[in-house]
Amino acid sequence: MKKSIYPRLAWSGIVKNRKLYFPYILSCMGMVMMFYIIHFLSYSPLLHEMKKGGSSLEMILSLGKFVIAVFALLFLFYTNSFLIRRRYKEFGLFNVLGMDKHSISRIILWESLIVSAFGLIGGMGLGIVFSKLAELGLLNAIHGAIDYRFTIPAEAITYTLIIFGIIFLLLTVKSLWQVRRCKPLELLRSENFGEKPPKANWVFAVLGVIILGVAYYLAVSIKTPLTAFTLFFVAVIMVIIATYLLFMSGSVALCKILQKNRKYYYQKQHFVSVSSMVYRMKRNGAGLASICILCTMVLVMISSSASLYFGINDALRARFPRDIDISVNVEGLDNLSDEKLENIRHAYEKVFASHQFTPENVQEYRYAAIAGLVSGDAVQADHNAVLDSFGINYDDIRMLYFVSVDDYNRVMGTDYTLSSGEALLHTLRCTYSRDSLSMNGCELHIAGTVDEFIRIGEANTMVIPSLMLVIPDYDTLRPLESLVDANGNRMLSTKYYYGYDYDASLSDEEAIRIYNDQTDALGDTFIADQDGYSYSGGCMAAEKEDFFATFGGLFFLGIVLSIVFIFAAAMIIYYKQISEGYEDQSRFAIMQKVGMTKTDIKKSINSQVLTVFFAPLIFAGLHLGFAFPLVWKMLQLFNLHNLPLVIWITVGAFVVFGIFYALIYKATARAYYSIVAGGGNA
Repeated sequence: MKKSIYPRLAWSGIVKNRKLYFPYILSCMGMVMMFYIIHFLSYSPLLHEMKKGGSSLEMILSLGKFVIAVFALLFLFYTNSFLIRRRYKEFGLFNVLGMDKHSISRIILWESLIVSAFGLIGGMGLGIVFSKLAELGLLNAIHGAIDYRFTIPAEAITYTLIIFGIIFLLLTVKSLWQVRRCKPLELLRSENFGEKPPKANWVFAVLGVIILGVAYYLAVSIKTPLTAFTLFFVAVIMVIIATYLLFMSGSVALCKILQKNRKYYYQKQHFVSVSSMVYRMKRNGAGLASICILCTMVLVMISSSASLYFGINDALRARFPRDIDISVNVEGLDNLSDEKLENIRHAYEKVFASHQFTPENVQEYRYAAIAGLVSGDAVQADHNAVLDSFGINYDDIRMLYFVSVDDYNRVMGTDYTLSSGEALLHTLRCTYSRDSLSMNGCELHIAGTVDEFIRIGEANTMVIPSLMLVIPDYDTLRPLESLVDANGNRMLSTKYYYGYDYDASLSDEEAIRIYNDQTDALGDTFIADQDGYSYSGGCMAAEKEDFFATFGGLFFLGIVLSIVFIFAAAMIIYYKQISEGYEDQSRFAIMQKVGMTKTDIKKSINSQVLTVFFAPLIFAGLHLGFAFPLVWKMLQLFNLHNLPLVIWITVGAFVVFGIFYALIYKATARAYYSIVAGGGNA
């Protein structure tokens, strides 16, 4: 046999089975294109030219490369199995006609080479074409400077070829192994091998319900963002396991129940669809579960990343109560006195005078902070208690912030008075119902609560929930000064905050210069001369670029991955419909001979879609609804506290995705109908 016949047979097989191969080649090209684009962006010189945010964005894009590479491997393995399974009969015929498995392997090898070539060359070409468009989209998302330079990084091309070369090699090995392990008769009669009528495995179904219930309970019962972050992946894994159990076992049980319902089952539009589904529901359930997981991933990812992006201004204001703020860490309560802080004020005034600048909405106050483990009305604030709590119960850890009643009244415009030992309470991301609080000999009686508290920037960014307390004076905290950490440093931090806004006419560049001069003046005139002083703070204009790079990068990556996952879900649905269409073709042909019309076939297909195929979307919506409290708490770690915004974006994401999902199923249902109605010959 001439060697040239193998590539011709391979090409002929691809052309004859174009309904299967064309979407598969598109899938390969799409994965290669997306991977190249993300890799191209990570090498973009514009990222390295960014003053701030470039490193964060590069890290986000690196995560995207890893996710796409792993997902491409799993997805292409999944879709490749449909191709090989559909070709079994053809390969079996070759074998019966005298072609040995070695020759069949050569055909498979040539098909793999052709598909890989189309996937790599087409994907790289599309990636190069659309890379600049993606770069402009990313720069627009992060509010970066537009640059029209066009580059093709050699590193991106090389890395993409290596990664997908390995993936296509593994796919080829898998295909060869699948065919070589089958007997000729099995290959020839593969389409006639159905599954035995499955039994409804109630044990697995109940187990799936229990696991899903526990995961849902975790999602809705978690109280703090820190705990939400630690348990998020645990809940995700539980939901994935439960989804597969329910779809693989619960779907069988559903079909059995529908068969027992005589009024439903013995109708033309239901009889064929239900009876055929029940014979392949184990495989059917796994596919539906995969679609459900992909749908859930898209919904969670796009809703959370979009919420972060459109909530950037809220997050910025939470981090920066004023346009420019500086917190000076002073050593001990004695240094919170007005006399000790006069040098700081003087340093600020010199900077303002040199820039001929008058700050607006000035806010200054003193405060103290300490971490503690809450147990009843007692707070354990010693070093060992706080360290031991980590890894045991995050829900009981609190940050405590103390502000004197004089500072509180001056900033908030109130006129509270407190007696010795009394305090007013405000809680942030937690609750506290006790009427007293004791901590290392510091006894406080909760005389009342305040609805608003001074907006302390670090409290908003802190992942730990906070108790904010107004106290008579800072001498109340003297018993806490003796607490030290493992290095002998005081656990009670004492700080002086100075924040202000500037007029809109002041440019961001000038504001950044004022902020830098302000911090330099502190170092030159104050901090260098006295041990134990340091400062922290920020300028919103300087940090804005980093925020947009981080949140905009996450939003861009969320869009890219959502496109990949939606495309993958569409391909799984398509192959599912195609493969099941060929399996059901003979059944519907028999039903047409006994009087079933094409209209009846369409009704049966619609029944099948409504009965089973929309279950992944319904379950994805259910997963999203129960995951929302968990996602919301995690978003608060990014200083996003605009709940109505997150709700509207989440609802909108589900509605838009639902429309896309319906369109995908409408298109694939047509392909299914064309096959079972007699018009689908591969």
